[in-house]
Amino acid sequence: MFENLSDRLERSFKILKGEGKITEINVAETLKDVRRALLDADVNYKVAKQFTDTVKQKALGMNVLTAIKPGQLMVKLVHDELATLMGGQTAGMELKGHPAIILMSGLQGSGKTTFSGKLANRLKQQNNKKPLLVACDVYRPAAIEQLKVVGAQIEVPVYTEEGNKDVVSIAQHAIQQAKAKGNDVVIVDTAGRLAVDEEMMDEISRLKEALQPDETLFVVDSMTGQDAVNTAKEFNDRLDFDGVVLTKLDGDTRGGAALSIRTVVTKPIKFIGTGEKMEAIDAFHPERMADRILGMGDVVSLVERAQQQYDEEEAKRLQKKIQKNQFDFDDFLAQIQQIKKMGNLKELAGMIPGVGKAIRDIDIDDNAFKSVEAIIYSMTPKERKNPAILNASRKQRIAKGSGTDIQEVNRLIKQFDQTRKMMKMITGSGMKGMMSQMKGMPSMPKLK
Repeated sequence: MFENLSDRLERSFKILKGEGKITEINVAETLKDVRRALLDADVNYKVAKQFTDTVKQKALGMNVLTAIKPGQLMVKLVHDELATLMGGQTAGMELKGHPAIILMSGLQGSGKTTFSGKLANRLKQQNNKKPLLVACDVYRPAAIEQLKVVGAQIEVPVYTEEGNKDVVSIAQHAIQQAKAKGNDVVIVDTAGRLAVDEEMMDEISRLKEALQPDETLFVVDSMTGQDAVNTAKEFNDRLDFDGVVLTKLDGDTRGGAALSIRTVVTKPIKFIGTGEKMEAIDAFHPERMADRILGMGDVVSLVERAQQQYDEEEAKRLQKKIQKNQFDFDDFLAQIQQIKKMGNLKELAGMIPGVGKAIRDIDIDDNAFKSVEAIIYSMTPKERKNPAILNASRKQRIAKGSGTDIQEVNRLIKQFDQTRKMMKMITGSGMKGMMSQMKGMPSMPKLK
């Protein structure tokens, strides 16, 4: 996401990093190049022009021309204006109803059903809510079944009424059931269309009027670029929604929707979808997104993801085992599982300042841990608990059972020994120890 824009902006700033004198002319040239970069990223033309005009006005007002490091000051101005363009402040949700009601809207194929599941899972895991998913897409074939599959995956109940086409009555009955069963959040998944039409807009308008939801969210596929912004405006004119959800931001998108949509519809982006897994959902933070666009990484989001997988009791247990030199392959495997739950490996690495650009052209396989897991699973429980007993014949059996070779088994055992030694010097959780060792483990992940 935003890779081309990041490259173009970096090249733009190099205009101010030359040996020549900084003048109003080359500041203007830099901003002209910035505007082209924004347009190439599919940012709305008026938004791009307003952006660069604002930056230029602020730059001249702050005496960039006479600053000691004008290039750095310009980067800061562009960063701050990017964050402002995307909303400035992080926008939360207001869930005050009993139960709170969230109404999902958007075009067909935007990812509403999948995102409804992701949001339900997030509310359940992070906010200790008891969500109920409601199937109000009564037109698309298999839409109800898809929501059932999603609900089963995250262990959240799904309310359906097979054969009923009256979405208002379905939603109202679901709310009654939520009150009876103690569900404190109701997420209503609605039908989409291939294009905005009166039938769809009338239906969802009636739903909103009948339900009076706490939050009405517009879900948009970020890969549709400027069309996403135009569609958002049409929906907002009719629905006056509360916030935007951008899906598929992990795909090959130019990012223009994220930069334009806030200005055009004057509604905040509240969430982004960053992958296919149910955990691949993040609150939208304009400041952090500006950091990513300018190649500064996003350490705060990385730490937050680690904290979501952090278990204090498990950390204490591991710390005791590490201090007694009893850290074993079962513990090693558990740490791998925690890292995998944090998300896409390349995306996680890209959150580290300076790393994103370095690994841009490197393929980091999300299945990079598979061979490691296969080797550990091929060990007996006794071998996992007591790695010291792994002699040549046992290693041969493990290699054969895991579909690897003896060199891979030996390499993993060596890495495990190094990790265990290093962990004795680490205070805090085993998760932190494992993360600190990832950089020095050549076979994890495999680079292609």
